[in-house]
Amino acid sequence: MKKTLLCGLTAVLLLATQLTAAETVRRFKVQYHFNIQYPDKNFPAKLWNPLPYNSAYQQVRSLTFSGNYDHFLLNRDNACDADILYADWGKSEQPKKIAIEMVVETRERSVPISIIEKASRENLPLPKEVQRYLKPTAHIPTDGIIKGLADRITQRKTDRFEKVKAIYYWCTSHTFRDNNVKGCGPGDVHKMVTQKEVEDAYKNGYYGGKCTDLSSLFTALCRAAGIPTREVFGIRLGKSHFSKALGKSDEKGFATISTWQHCRAEYFIPGAGWIPADPADITKLELVEYLKHNDPKVKKLNDKYLHSWEMNWIGFNHGRDFILSPKPEQFPINMLGYPYGEVEDDVLNYYDPKAFGFTITSQELR
Repeated sequence: MKKTLLCGLTAVLLLATQLTAAETVRRFKVQYHFNIQYPDKNFPAKLWNPLPYNSAYQQVRSLTFSGNYDHFLLNRDNACDADILYADWGKSEQPKKIAIEMVVETRERSVPISIIEKASRENLPLPKEVQRYLKPTAHIPTDGIIKGLADRITQRKTDRFEKVKAIYYWCTSHTFRDNNVKGCGPGDVHKMVTQKEVEDAYKNGYYGGKCTDLSSLFTALCRAAGIPTREVFGIRLGKSHFSKALGKSDEKGFATISTWQHCRAEYFIPGAGWIPADPADITKLELVEYLKHNDPKVKKLNDKYLHSWEMNWIGFNHGRDFILSPKPEQFPINMLGYPYGEVEDDVLNYYDPKAFGFTITSQELR
């Protein structure tokens, strides 16, 4: 069976701002191929696959999927409004296959510093709908050592954006990318900051991890400082115009991206809205290109990613510690940047595409 959706995923998705001819638009054809693997030949399977959201800076132009699944469901029936394609297969020896194809358009996302500063000076009240992003989750604490550290970093600062800047630059100078961490990392801030004393953490803290870990640390500290902040889970699609460390493709714009999931962050300033940030990619640039933190190239990206994203990437959702729909055997899920699958009560290893049985590819359309 084959299903096709054009110009968006469902009627409930937000309409995106129209892109003007003057703006640089990148278009990608993204394909997922699943042939779910399991040691037993005779098994059932369930799959929850994240789908991109629509916004002013990324739009899904078409979505097509087909396979031999028994049931499917497109839904965002969860506390985090994450768009999901669900499929299931009954117990059998038959292969469990589904193919998903989408065409997405992106444009660079950047909020001018002057706009952020002006809005922050006005000190407008926080809208009710963003206040949920001040709250802790199972992996994002906002009290204890995290609250103390946030207060120390933002000491004597009252302006919201000044607080964000202090936290962002502290994070990028006190973290490093640890390639021993699986996937994007669990983003468990409780296990990252283990010091007992705030001053010890402030002066001597040097925290390793990957993108979810480092974005979660930034998120926790900002929330503790009273700034609504959230992680954004997504996947890189192709070539970066800044560094191969941040995305690449062959000469025809093709890339296999099965392990290119990437977590970013965004913070909210009333009057300016949600503002993109990516503290984790600073550490990746340093590691891959063997650069010191004070290198001019690192400084350039560090300043840029305080308020920008390069859009060789698409975002899926902001979900942390939430329950998928239909409800899986294991819940809540920590995050949904990867395909999530279960065989009865056994969670498939989404960090290992071969063991799970999926490939993801991207072709930039010229």
